Amino acid sequence: MEDKKRVVPDRRKGKRRKRKVNTALGIISRVLKTIGTVVLSVFLIVIITSCIFATVLTIYVLNFADTTSTVSLDRVAESNISRFVYENPDYDEKDPNSQQYNLYYAIRNNSKHVLWADIENIPQYTQDCFVYSEDERFYQHDGIDFKRTLGAFVNIFLPIYPGRQGGSTITQQTIKNVTGDSDAAGIKGIERKIREIFRTINVERVNRKEDILQCYLNVVPLGTYKYDIVGVQAAANFYFGKDVKDLTLGESASLAAMTTAPAAYNPLEAPKENYVRRKVCLNKLLENGAISDDEYDEALKENIKIVGNFDYSSASVYDDETKDQGPTDYFMDEALTEAEDKIAKYYGISTEEASAKLNGGGFTVYTTVDKNMQKTLETNMQNAANFLNYPIESDTILSAAIAVDYTGSVKAVVGGRGTKDKSRTFNIATQGKRSPGSCIKPIASYAPAVESNLVTWSTKIKDEPIVIKNAQGQNEKWPQNYSETGGGNWSGKYMFTWQMLAQSKNTCPAQLVQKLTPEYCFNFLQEKLGISTMNENDMHNYSGVTVGGFNEGLHLSEVVGAYMIFGNGGRKYELSYINYIEDAQGKVIYEKTDGYKQAISDDTAYVMNRMMQQVVNDSQGTGRNAKLITTDLVAKTGTSSNWEDLTFVGCTPDFVSGIWIGYDNHKTIPTGYYKNSDALWKAMFGELAEAEPNKEFDVPDSVQKAYYCTQTGLIASKTCRTKAEGWFKTSQLGHVCNH
Repeated sequence: MEDKKRVVPDRRKGKRRKRKVNTALGIISRVLKTIGTVVLSVFLIVIITSCIFATVLTIYVLNFADTTSTVSLDRVAESNISRFVYENPDYDEKDPNSQQYNLYYAIRNNSKHVLWADIENIPQYTQDCFVYSEDERFYQHDGIDFKRTLGAFVNIFLPIYPGRQGGSTITQQTIKNVTGDSDAAGIKGIERKIREIFRTINVERVNRKEDILQCYLNVVPLGTYKYDIVGVQAAANFYFGKDVKDLTLGESASLAAMTTAPAAYNPLEAPKENYVRRKVCLNKLLENGAISDDEYDEALKENIKIVGNFDYSSASVYDDETKDQGPTDYFMDEALTEAEDKIAKYYGISTEEASAKLNGGGFTVYTTVDKNMQKTLETNMQNAANFLNYPIESDTILSAAIAVDYTGSVKAVVGGRGTKDKSRTFNIATQGKRSPGSCIKPIASYAPAVESNLVTWSTKIKDEPIVIKNAQGQNEKWPQNYSETGGGNWSGKYMFTWQMLAQSKNTCPAQLVQKLTPEYCFNFLQEKLGISTMNENDMHNYSGVTVGGFNEGLHLSEVVGAYMIFGNGGRKYELSYINYIEDAQGKVIYEKTDGYKQAISDDTAYVMNRMMQQVVNDSQGTGRNAKLITTDLVAKTGTSSNWEDLTFVGCTPDFVSGIWIGYDNHKTIPTGYYKNSDALWKAMFGELAEAEPNKEFDVPDSVQKAYYCTQTGLIASKTCRTKAEGWFKTSQLGHVCNH
């Protein structure tokens, strides 16, 4: 019997099969886990990104809500006019009829026809024509039609209907027309829509529907390719030669038919297209029960007569500000230039574009002018009696004058003698470059020297020249002193600082400039006082900073502006003809700042002030003919070489002013016949200065009146035999004379 072998199953194969299955399941599991992790991560990233995006978008939108939500509907009348106004000196805050500001000059855009009409003067059917053709749910919604607005957003990115007006309600259209904010495409279009939405919500919240509709009907564009017509009143005048209150239903529908594209649908240039649109408008009125079938038929058949007269006006809104006021005066010329500059900077446009924007209307410019001073100065400048004793070519004698307060606000300016018969003419005071002569001395040499304690009121200085290199490189004694009759000399005597200034000796400033260096004095004028008309050749030139012999000369306005430091504690403000500018919405787009440069200390300023008083009060002072009766005056005279320019700058407690006189061709003024510059200043400004409220300058605590020794010029001691009074910085009172 054969033995049978026991068959043992190979369990390793089963294990291998199980291992393979388990491995496959593991791989699948890991893949699924990986996919799940990726999907979950992507999902979380999307959620987080969406949250971040929503947060950023919310912040972005809220920023618009904070900065652009206010639009006023109160300042849109006569938007084709830019007004220049000035503060009313007789304004009474308690009087409801008192005007805080008076009109100075109005610029009317003669290419734009804009007339205001109150809602009660606009027929109801005229109102209905615009409402039902533009925004039939106007009286029901809160300013936003979100369905139409969403369509407008889509249209920004997918301009399926390029000419489509969009989702704008009447309120939104009013805001766009009032603000001029009209970007339509891309990101700017979205930003504009966001601004518009918040503005609309705010406008609807604070205004009645009637006020919104009234504003809309007065700002809606209704012009042609050639004529700029704005509002239903101007349109009624232009197209039909009648007042808006006299419009028929058909004429009203004709105007409302234009809103989508006025140039393409106006009844003057496109009568057929206008008729089609007019019918659509009347259909809307009929559908909404605003008119009957008979009224519909009558309006559709109406024979409308088109006038097309741009100059026609039946309105009574034309007052003095819309009439021709004649040429601008010199102050207005400067205010216009400054306004254009500020508008250009605000909007980031060229001055030419800013000029067009200003002339387009809607701005209110608050000027710094003193109307009485401006008129008085013009009258005095045109008074021939002030310019007598010119035996040769008396009609060619030129003159200019300007007055500025101690914050840099220009109060009056006249740039020529004759009657001004043109706008924007050459202004000698602000554009002419002439030598200021010795008027340069207080600001270029004396003030820096007193500031650095190089000299005091009573420092003794010898009347002698300095030695400089002339054009040939040789040593030369310079400068000479010029007297009122010409010629020059040096006395060799010692004089006090105040005497040197009062008698306008040239030797003292020359010695001061030599110690300070011409470069220092040049930089002081340029950096501290803002005098910009000097050129590089003047930097190393003794003549310019010593006696006013600059290569090209300075503007009178610059010199007068620099002198303000002697009446306000040493502060230099920029000159300005404008306090602030508002756009059509009353938003301030420019405001004169209170910023200044502290050019010199208040004690230096007052010591200089008192020294310059001696120019007027001292018997030998060169400005003695300008002395006033009740008002303190500190000043300096200036005469250029060869007597070609006469200048006088004077400071009273309320303003600083200056005059210049000379010939256009730099001809010598005959010394035997000219009227002294100090006397001419008094003829121009004397009465104005005497009428000002303040009579004396304020004395700072840092300055004291004290006796000085006439032998040494130091603060006098009890043993000094001869003394005189002067003004000193308190820090200088310790320099006592031991004589």
